Amino acid sequence: MMFNPLTKLNMKQQLILLFLVMVSPVFLLHWYGNYQAEKLLKNHVTNAYVELIKQNHALINRDIDTVNKITTTFIQNPITQQLVPSVKDTVIERVRKYDSVDNLLANNSIPLNGGEAVYYSLYIYDPEDLYFFAPKRQVLQTGVYFFSDHNKPVWFDEAVSMKGSGYMDIIETNVGLSRIQTLAYIRAVNDVKLGTRMIGVLVATKLDMKIQESFRSVTLPEGHLMMFTDWSGRILSATDSALNGKTAELPAELNALEPESIGTTHLITEDFIYISSNNRQLDQRLVYQIPVDSLLKQQNELKRIIQLITIAYMLLGCVFLLYFWRSLMTPLQKLAQFVRSYEPGKLVPETPGRRRHDEVGVLMSALYDMARRLNALIHYKYNMDLKAKESQLQLLYQQINPHLLYNTLESIYWKSTLEGNSESAEMIKELSKLMKIGLSRGRELIRLEEELEHAQAYVNLQQKRYSYEFKVQWHIPEAAKQVLIPKISLQPLIENAIIHGVKLMGEDGEIRISAALEGERVTIAVEDNGYKQADLAAIDRLLNEEKADHSLGYGIRNIHQRIRLHFGIPFGLGYRRREEGGTAAVIVFPATYEAPAP
Repeated sequence: MMFNPLTKLNMKQQLILLFLVMVSPVFLLHWYGNYQAEKLLKNHVTNAYVELIKQNHALINRDIDTVNKITTTFIQNPITQQLVPSVKDTVIERVRKYDSVDNLLANNSIPLNGGEAVYYSLYIYDPEDLYFFAPKRQVLQTGVYFFSDHNKPVWFDEAVSMKGSGYMDIIETNVGLSRIQTLAYIRAVNDVKLGTRMIGVLVATKLDMKIQESFRSVTLPEGHLMMFTDWSGRILSATDSALNGKTAELPAELNALEPESIGTTHLITEDFIYISSNNRQLDQRLVYQIPVDSLLKQQNELKRIIQLITIAYMLLGCVFLLYFWRSLMTPLQKLAQFVRSYEPGKLVPETPGRRRHDEVGVLMSALYDMARRLNALIHYKYNMDLKAKESQLQLLYQQINPHLLYNTLESIYWKSTLEGNSESAEMIKELSKLMKIGLSRGRELIRLEEELEHAQAYVNLQQKRYSYEFKVQWHIPEAAKQVLIPKISLQPLIENAIIHGVKLMGEDGEIRISAALEGERVTIAVEDNGYKQADLAAIDRLLNEEKADHSLGYGIRNIHQRIRLHFGIPFGLGYRRREEGGTAAVIVFPATYEAPAP
């Protein structure tokens, strides 16, 4: 058989192990479910933000494209094309041109598509200071400014080198008395008619505010960061304005995933989710940096709720474990302790938990009651053993007189034989046989051969005593003579056959004693041809009913009960009518033999 290692554990350890086995899958399922939920949430949210960043980038490109179109319109405007420093123009003409361009710039510095406004300024190189009346430094957010070599902006030469192509850069500008940084769209203004002649540089400022307005239209988890950078990673605008002009710190894996021209990429790290919308042609990149903790904040709240439920489940399980331990295991431990300490005959204490009606209560009551019954049985057996010893002593005492009588009869038999009284001697001889077989040295079961000798002695004694002339036939096979039978089983049946059957029939009376051995079964029949009809129903009641009418006698009931006590319920004595007339008494018992002598 397979070895069960749990048998080495006591019930307490097995119950704790069962509790751990039941609770562990809950924690494993909780951990695996959270892991898979986080993974799915990150993937789904990332896919959603990929679509969102595309729309956000398209909105920013639309605003930049609008600014580009306005600058193109402004450059192509005749008013702008006329604003070239020339000594030929009078001061009044220069003032009018300046005022016209300044109004044109102011009219275009209005909010685009609603929201934040983009402010336009025109910077013109005036080394001869022909526009001396115009401001030399930026005071307002929009206007026309003239400069010479000593106050030329640092970005002016780069703008000229771009030959009319616009680009974005972070520049410093004066607004009133303050100097601020701003994201500007810079584009050189060339003479439309003479492409080689440069008029000035047009600058559109506050683009960072316009981009941040686009950022605000997007809702992301708390702690997020949006960055609009050029291709080198320089931050042009971000939700945190302190980062403007700095290099974006992005994972190297994200840069390795960037497409060659246009497209989106994303990267999920342990702390952040990075989503990038790239446009190499425009030298732009929009990046979302989303903290995983903020993204999973709601899920973490749900996780904490599940953890609290799990802890509550575990505590509830501990309460149930404690309850079942006190209700089930403690009584079983007491029961086991009682079984270990119990000794037969020792006083049994009062049954614990007698008021319980469940299986444990029934088991404890049954075991304690069984121990009490066992004690009672031990005391009963002890008393029976004492009585048996007393009975044996009494039987030995009673056997002294029959042995003395038997020896005396033997002496009388020999004396009668010597004196010539042969008939008296034979009767004495038969009587001594009856005494001898009746004693049987204390045995209860004797060989059928001995029982037949006893029965034949009884028949001979009766025939000589009363001068009966009935016939007796013996049909006993040799094989059946060695089986064991309770002693004095045939004599009462033969006595009944004489008294109630053939007693008054003279030489017409006939008694037949026969035996049959069939396998493991022995059948002995005592039959008579008496003319009286026996009351078989009354005999059956006498043999089988518990409270029978003993007026019919004790002999045959005694035979029937002794056979059943020795051999079992299926065997015993029974009566039937003979087809030829008369009655037959039949004994049925199993074939048993004496054990061979050692």
